Amino acid sequence: MGFDLMRFSGRVDEELMCVICGGVLEDPVMVEECEHCFCKCCIEAWLQRQQTCPVDRSQLQTQHLKPVPRIMRNMLGRLTLMCENRKYGCATIVRLDQLLSHQTECDFNPKKPIQCTRGCGVVVPKDEMSDHNCIRELRCLVNKQKIEINDLNLHKVEANKQISELKHEVSLLKEYIKALKIPTNPSLQIIQQRMEQDDVIRWGSSLTLARVTRWGGVISTPDVVLQTVIKRALIDTQCPLHIVNDLMENAHERRWPVGLSTLETRQLHRRQYEDYVTKRIPGKQAIVILQCENNHMGDDMILHPGIVIIFAHGVVDVT
Repeated sequence: MGFDLMRFSGRVDEELMCVICGGVLEDPVMVEECEHCFCKCCIEAWLQRQQTCPVDRSQLQTQHLKPVPRIMRNMLGRLTLMCENRKYGCATIVRLDQLLSHQTECDFNPKKPIQCTRGCGVVVPKDEMSDHNCIRELRCLVNKQKIEINDLNLHKVEANKQISELKHEVSLLKEYIKALKIPTNPSLQIIQQRMEQDDVIRWGSSLTLARVTRWGGVISTPDVVLQTVIKRALIDTQCPLHIVNDLMENAHERRWPVGLSTLETRQLHRRQYEDYVTKRIPGKQAIVILQCENNHMGDDMILHPGIVIIFAHGVVDVT
């Protein structure tokens, strides 16, 4: 929307006016072909309704607009007009290219930021000073600073955790590189196993804890289609690739440990299920029970690297 013509002193050339709003051009742009000029916001609003030039009706799209020549910007900048705060008492007449800086500093600007002199020193808009309450503002500032401090502490904890993980990974890599320099070093396989185990632990900690409300809903013999769906879900969680196939092999009761291998043994060990640390496979009625998180369970209740159990229903996230 252009500047109100009534604010300007002296005559304004018609070439400096927008034919859409009738005001003096504000943030002007020009049509590349016909060179007609308009306020940027005016022509963009016009083009949302119809793709033609408002003057000669030629086809027009937004990409055909470009900034007006410098000579036109200079002509606009030399125009003089009254401050928009004149209704509040400002009688200043300024050049258009100085208007923004003047209005920011204008003493009659009701939104001019001023500092409270009653003691709190808070900067508030001028027209809000009459309703300003130092105690309320200071309380708000204290609460805001508490929130910011808590956020900083959380970021600090997370950053320290990431740094610790990076240091651990660097340490493992150094050991790995050292072992590579000595091909006959028997510790190479041990280091690789440690790195793989760390990957499994990190992946397990990224999953959401789950609770099974109906262990009777176990699908102990999932078909190939269902296993494929669950496998895809595991991969999407960035499950370490070296255990994906093993986990899916352990999704069928034929591979389950003795304590889970038959319906009778599952019923017999039902009370022990609550001792499992179970993680939800996101978006699925399925859980993964990792050996590294369930070392407290007996050998008859857990497998390496873990067990996947699929349910018809009854899996919920622990919040």
